[in-house]
Amino acid sequence: MTVTIENEPAAAAVLFGDRIELARQFTAALGAQGEERGLIGPLELPRLWSRHVLNCAVVAPLLKPGTVGDVGSGAGLPGLVLAIARPDVSFVLIEPMERRVTWLNEQVSELGLSNVSVLRARGEEAQLAEPLDQVTARAVSAFRKLIPLTAPLLRRGGELVLMKGAAAPTEVEAARQAIRKYRLRDVEVLTLGEGILDEITRVIRATVD
Repeated sequence: MTVTIENEPAAAAVLFGDRIELARQFTAALGAQGEERGLIGPLELPRLWSRHVLNCAVVAPLLKPGTVGDVGSGAGLPGLVLAIARPDVSFVLIEPMERRVTWLNEQVSELGLSNVSVLRARGEEAQLAEPLDQVTARAVSAFRKLIPLTAPLLRRGGELVLMKGAAAPTEVEAARQAIRKYRLRDVEVLTLGEGILDEITRVIRATVD
């Protein structure tokens, strides 16, 4: 049975604006190669835009000019999507698996993304020239486990912008010890995409003291 990629939702043009052609190119490449290369599951093609690409794109307004790290970047969700949406922001995609790093580098080249570099490393082992301004991650781990992987990469006053599921508030409660240990403040759960997407996006945002 042939599974076809989801038709582009109307929200895509709204979220990407004049960068929509790059978003289309990336989504088409991921749809064509993603399952074969172990980047996405076989059931994701019919919801590739709505559940994955646009789910990431709604986070773009939370980013600030500076350098953002994407820990466990995988297929480039959210890192490549955000780099397409925000050409004014620099991105470091941090990914330990060689085949995924190869994919990320290919896409950076094919899409002509001059605001992206790719680092093969685990988050806790990443060696960066300068601390990051913000760090994001999607579907990597529970918040309490993500904090020690991400918070040390940030400068003082830097932000975590972590994409989470419906259990985000519960994850925050379960992470109280790690929040104190890593000196996080202003921890909040944001709901994005209401009225734009069929499925809302939840983000845990926090500042590192």
